[in-house]
Amino acid sequence: MAKYVPPASAMESSTALLKWAQENEVEEIDVRFVDIRGIPQHFSMPISSVDEGSFEDGFGFDGSSVQGFQDINESDMILKADLSTALIDPFFKYKTLTLKCDIYDPITGDAYANDPRGFVKRAVEYLNSTGIADTAYFGPEAEFFLFSDVQYVSGTNEMSYKVDSPEGTWNSGTPGSLITNRVKEGYFPLPPNDSTQDIRAEMAKTMVEAGIEVEVHHHEVGGASQAEIDMKYDTMLKMADMLTDFKYIVKQVAAKNGMAATFMPKPIFGDNGSGMHVHQSLWKDGKPLFGGDQYAGLSQMALWYIGGILKHAAALIAFTNPTSNSFRRLVPGYEAPVNLVYSARNRSAAIRIPMYSNSPKAKRVETRFPDPLANPYLAFPALMMAGLDGILNEIDPGDPATTDLYAGLEETPYVPSNLGEALQALADDHDFLLEGGVFTKEYIQTYIDYKQEHDADAVALRPHPHEFYLYFDN
Repeated sequence: MAKYVPPASAMESSTALLKWAQENEVEEIDVRFVDIRGIPQHFSMPISSVDEGSFEDGFGFDGSSVQGFQDINESDMILKADLSTALIDPFFKYKTLTLKCDIYDPITGDAYANDPRGFVKRAVEYLNSTGIADTAYFGPEAEFFLFSDVQYVSGTNEMSYKVDSPEGTWNSGTPGSLITNRVKEGYFPLPPNDSTQDIRAEMAKTMVEAGIEVEVHHHEVGGASQAEIDMKYDTMLKMADMLTDFKYIVKQVAAKNGMAATFMPKPIFGDNGSGMHVHQSLWKDGKPLFGGDQYAGLSQMALWYIGGILKHAAALIAFTNPTSNSFRRLVPGYEAPVNLVYSARNRSAAIRIPMYSNSPKAKRVETRFPDPLANPYLAFPALMMAGLDGILNEIDPGDPATTDLYAGLEETPYVPSNLGEALQALADDHDFLLEGGVFTKEYIQTYIDYKQEHDADAVALRPHPHEFYLYFDN
């Protein structure tokens, strides 16, 4: 079924991979990595220009031109391909073999400290060093919108945006409009209300053919073509790689069908935003560690893991909800998991314990506040490091929430109200991320400075269109 994935034997060495590529009429090699935002970058080469030495020496590139990387006086960097990630791109006209890469310093030969993929690798090494577990499984649920038209302008004297969807309730009075969905009534309708069924099915099919195991896809609550496709959980590095491919496939298939996909958490006012609930569990020697006889069938270890995430949530949100738009979704009083508590089944809590099964293998922690603009190579290890801090220091998560938190009947701590607050929380609380050299103080400061300038300040300093509506004629 995974027709775009080379056989395992081809990925044993660069010699074997090149031989397979030539035998299968591959024309180009494409090397990929992600920047500080988690956005994939790439460049391609004719296969005739690549040999075994190319893989050994690495592929050079200018790191100063990549968001959040090097200064111009230290620009030269090299990519070394991870052969296990080899994949035929499903969309390129010419048959192209893609490879995810790790980044190295060409002078010292050391792994580049700010390579996002490196954070996951160091986190896995740290997990093993603690003796607590040897495997961390992650399962993100990335929601997105599909729009039939997107327009936006951001200039000195002009600022506006407009999105459209054939399902949008605002089209109900438009001549020729046939089927629309009311706001917040997009969950599970059959076609014709679910007009994107076939597009999602094509996305899911392409993912399966690219080696991503898909469990389910469906229309989400947002009436205007909001969607969700769920992948089966996997190890942290594998899942971070797969989520990167997932988003690429979603965008490409949408474009192929004349639509635009966005993972913005809140692209529409008044309707549901897009989250990315992240399921997590720890295993050791092939055995699950989160099942037990405590609350909701959890182990004491799992409760401590929850305690760590809740303690460090404000700082984590700088990674898991990394844009100003993220906080248009995280608003108290609406259907957003802003309450920093945990609960079985209660979806209004920041952390939920799914109760679909009592099997120890199914017991996991679902962190509900992240959104799909998170860079998974930063967000996943940060979440795990907080959970491990909870286990190592036996952090009590407190009592579980039992009431409907949307009703406001229970006083709880809240997530930060904006990106600036989250970045300040990260500045104040990041020692747990430094354990095992997983993150560094230098990188955390680089990240804070970058997000403050390119996200928080970039939005805060600009007039908002609604301000003209409120104040222009006052």
